[in-house]
Amino acid sequence: MQHPDPMPGVIARGASTMRAMVLKAVRAPLELELRTIPTPGPGDLRLRVLACAVCRTDLHIVDGELPLPTLPIVPGHEIVGVVEEAGSDATGFAVGDRVGVPWLGHTCNACEFCLAGHENLCDAPRFTGYHRDGGFASHVIAEAAFCLPLPMLDADAAHVAPLLCAGLIGWRSLNAAGAGAQRLGLYGFGAAAHLVTQAAAAQGRQVFAFTRPGDRATQDFARCLGAAWAGGSDELPPVALDAAILFAPVGDLVPAALRAVRKGGRVVCGGIHMSEIPAFPYRLLWEERSLSSVANLTRTDARDFLAFAQAHPPQVHAVTYPLEQANQALADLRTGRIQGAAVLLP
Repeated sequence: MQHPDPMPGVIARGASTMRAMVLKAVRAPLELELRTIPTPGPGDLRLRVLACAVCRTDLHIVDGELPLPTLPIVPGHEIVGVVEEAGSDATGFAVGDRVGVPWLGHTCNACEFCLAGHENLCDAPRFTGYHRDGGFASHVIAEAAFCLPLPMLDADAAHVAPLLCAGLIGWRSLNAAGAGAQRLGLYGFGAAAHLVTQAAAAQGRQVFAFTRPGDRATQDFARCLGAAWAGGSDELPPVALDAAILFAPVGDLVPAALRAVRKGGRVVCGGIHMSEIPAFPYRLLWEERSLSSVANLTRTDARDFLAFAQAHPPQVHAVTYPLEQANQALADLRTGRIQGAAVLLP
């Protein structure tokens, strides 16, 4: 059963209010709005948001690169919050628990993909910050069944929030690259790649980081996180790669990555949106190279990655902004001015 999302209410004099940064039209700045704090419906939790990381998918939504079923919408899907109130039938959490809210916010549990254990491919999903209001706010409503317990109690919320998408989609992409991919290329060194580099190094893999050509600062950043080599995306690595993951939403990088992988190598596209892939000669795909994509995530991905992160704590580089500066955070992400992850603090 899908629960209706809370809609902005009329704020009564003296009523408790929440703050939200709202997208009312694509390619327009988010607007600060005061709303009545909502009451959670059946199966839902109301959370007080401690931190929400800013994802490139948020940029795609704001910039109109993904079809929007509903406006206005509050973006944000890398949320760390504290349970304030539980609706009827909401189980698994108590008031005061610290929980995470990821991109996947609801599935139908009835389509062929859900029944086969592939909830990331659900035919009727609801995504946080896209179909239902997200975490660019002081409070959020989330379905309890899709909230995640956060075992990293000693870590502050700003450094946990990026794990909930940059970490999760990076983890799924890393698994898609294959356990045998010892020489791994990462194209686009943003929030996801800075976490995947550390996870891959902890697994004993070699990471080859590809940045914008000439971006020496980001290349140095990649090496300090454990990359064995770092260079521009217009370069070939010093050795043939077993696999490559593309986090940059640039279609031109697909043939570049295919050139960089060995025979039998794999290229994984880790983003939800990418510019057009140009035509390329078949010889780049020949010799059993493969090209695939990663879509969304599953709750199993989340449990596995959070357990791995607890056993191998990553250095999470977070650049924090007050909630009201969400537009600045998006602009900095758009222009590549952030090393690591941008995080909003209400």
